[in-house]
Amino acid sequence: MNQKLIQELALLTSEARNPDTQDIDLLPTEDILGKINDADREVPPAVYREIPHISRAVDAIVEAFKSGARLIYMGAGTSGRLGILDAVECPPTYGVGEDMVVALIAGGSEAVYRAQEGAEDSFELGGEDLKNIGLTPQDVVVGIAASGRTPYVIGGLRYARQLGCVTVALSCNRAAAIAAEADIAILPEVGPEILTGSTRMKAGTAQKLVLNMLTTASMIRLGKSFYNLMVDVKATNEKLVSRTRRIVMEATGVELQEADRVLSQCEHNAKLAIMMILSGLDRREAEIALRNANGFLRRALQTLGMKTSPATPAESAKPEVRERCGEEAVY
Repeated sequence: MNQKLIQELALLTSEARNPDTQDIDLLPTEDILGKINDADREVPPAVYREIPHISRAVDAIVEAFKSGARLIYMGAGTSGRLGILDAVECPPTYGVGEDMVVALIAGGSEAVYRAQEGAEDSFELGGEDLKNIGLTPQDVVVGIAASGRTPYVIGGLRYARQLGCVTVALSCNRAAAIAAEADIAILPEVGPEILTGSTRMKAGTAQKLVLNMLTTASMIRLGKSFYNLMVDVKATNEKLVSRTRRIVMEATGVELQEADRVLSQCEHNAKLAIMMILSGLDRREAEIALRNANGFLRRALQTLGMKTSPATPAESAKPEVRERCGEEAVY
């Protein structure tokens, strides 16, 4: 078994030795950091080459969301933690339920903080974890594994595919075994790490970029933005309250006092406040208009025959705008 695994790893570019960092143990700090930065620059182009596959995954995720189904990430180690990071940011950022994007990690919650040895080596555990959250055929399952051979992820993808789910494999190796287990394979091959096999580095960065794209593009497709403003953000702390006020002011051009007045009428719902201000509708009428437009603010306004022109980035950066919003809104 060990000999077979050694042979498998030898085929993976993420496990190869990086010719550019052979002398890294002898370098001064600044030169080490330069090597790391040089290596990191290889990541965005690798992700860019995968955009056609990422696009297919986003389209599948959007359809799942529209039907009330879920996006489910599963991985082990760094890959699992990156899935969790992306999933937990969705409710406050986009105002969605906590069960819309779900993340599973081999070994459970303990594995978030400490390595759970052996958990990722179980094919059965991947399927069991999906059963335990009540996986349905309408859900989309994204298996994340830098190496592309993690048994936990392979087992999960196999179970999901048998159930009829759309499955997505995310790995940083063209020879990834999980690619054969999924309907869509996203494989940004970033090459050898600066320290051999340390896939939390370039591979982890590539995975994070892809996960950002999957949820961000999907949420935009669901109407969670107005132009490039994050209008479904939940105002759950002082910073987010200030950010919500700033969003309303930038979208409508009103002063802080007016933004606060309307926000107070709709439980600090930025999208609804913008709709009320720009349309002149009361809360109930604005809610109906948004519902008829499936939550798309710009579409709802256009249906009413209204033109919109939010502040440009240059305008929103002016000192007077920062003063109106409050300095705390910009951090």
